[in-house]
Amino acid sequence: MTIPSKTKTRQGLPASPASRVGNVVSPGGIEAWLVEDYAVPIVALEFALLGGAAQDPKGKPGLANLLAGLLDEGAGPYDSDAFHRALEEQAIELSFSADRDFLSGRMQTLARNKERAFELLRLAVSEARLEADAFERVKSQVAAGLKRELNDPDTVASRTFRRLAYPDHPYGAPLRGDLDTLESLRRADVADLRSAGFARDNLKIAVVGAIDAGTLGKALDDVFGALPGKAALAPVADIVLSGAGTRHVVDLDVPQSTIRFGRQGIARTDKDFIAAMVVNHVLGGGVFSARLFKEVREKRGLAYSVYSRLVDQDHAAMLWGGTSTKNERAVESMQVIEAEIRSLAEAGPSEEELEKAKQYLIGSYALRFDTSTKIASLLARLQAEGYGVDFLDERNRLIAAVTMEDAKRAARRLFGDGSLLVAVVGKPVGM
Repeated sequence: MTIPSKTKTRQGLPASPASRVGNVVSPGGIEAWLVEDYAVPIVALEFALLGGAAQDPKGKPGLANLLAGLLDEGAGPYDSDAFHRALEEQAIELSFSADRDFLSGRMQTLARNKERAFELLRLAVSEARLEADAFERVKSQVAAGLKRELNDPDTVASRTFRRLAYPDHPYGAPLRGDLDTLESLRRADVADLRSAGFARDNLKIAVVGAIDAGTLGKALDDVFGALPGKAALAPVADIVLSGAGTRHVVDLDVPQSTIRFGRQGIARTDKDFIAAMVVNHVLGGGVFSARLFKEVREKRGLAYSVYSRLVDQDHAAMLWGGTSTKNERAVESMQVIEAEIRSLAEAGPSEEELEKAKQYLIGSYALRFDTSTKIASLLARLQAEGYGVDFLDERNRLIAAVTMEDAKRAARRLFGDGSLLVAVVGKPVGM
């Protein structure tokens, strides 16, 4: 499902995606962004409650993840089995997840079943039982996953990197918890977290599909109207990435070294963020033309995959990347990666690199609008991250407007002296 528009560009894409997004305010004052589209008889809803895993109390990581896992494990008059049967009977999809900065819920239903879908969503949001047996079952499932990951190089490298990058901060804690502390989490902790974060002033909602504004407005009050008016979130401090210029090895008897690297990034509210997005794409944006792909994979055959990306969270920003290579070639791989970062910092991209990056970022944007669920997810995330609906139109214009001067300035800021925090899992020779 694409966002429809009467005005089309030459590529057949909506000339103004923002013009198709309406702002709905329910009789009770709950707001949502709505894209009305009857091409397919489906309604997709996504909401975000600000706070997320950053609200996990110190020493209790994984609490928000547990809460998300429990919301569909029995609610209102239904125990866990009955609740899932009710969803299955009318092919209603309902799921929840926790991110660093928000807890999300998503629903998709045939339009003819939307009243039942909204009712089940209401029960999950406001009347989840959080019963003892479900709590222990979900906790044991999380523990089983954590045990499986103890010897997974990718997971160990990522967790090690975050712990070093953000010590004594919620962003450095494991999102799904830790085996050492998971058992200490209690149902009361989950209930307290829900009470603190589930509130109407903390809520961002997006809906896409076969539903009109009037019907949606009533449904918003039905689903979310019983939530408290104000959240009681704990303050989260802004933090700068630590450890740039250091390397840390976790010894694991595997034939490859899994590497995570990063340094301080540029915040999404910064005037240079869009230019930083473009120069990061030149570095390692996941396409064949990226420098890291060419230098690490094509020219030297050091790794099958190598990437970099910008991570822009509410209270931190970083350049982050990774690769996996033979233990004997880990040092060489990092030397190549660091050399490309320093080169971009000193000279910026070439004219050809800049134009290719801009064209790709602009042209691939349409892929985010090809299903109702993707659109709803994007719209909810934009709201949660503080963007207005006009960003749907402005994003590509801002990318197109990035000049070589902008790119060089952003590259100097983003890549700096090229120093990186590096976490390596394996048996890297010479590190």
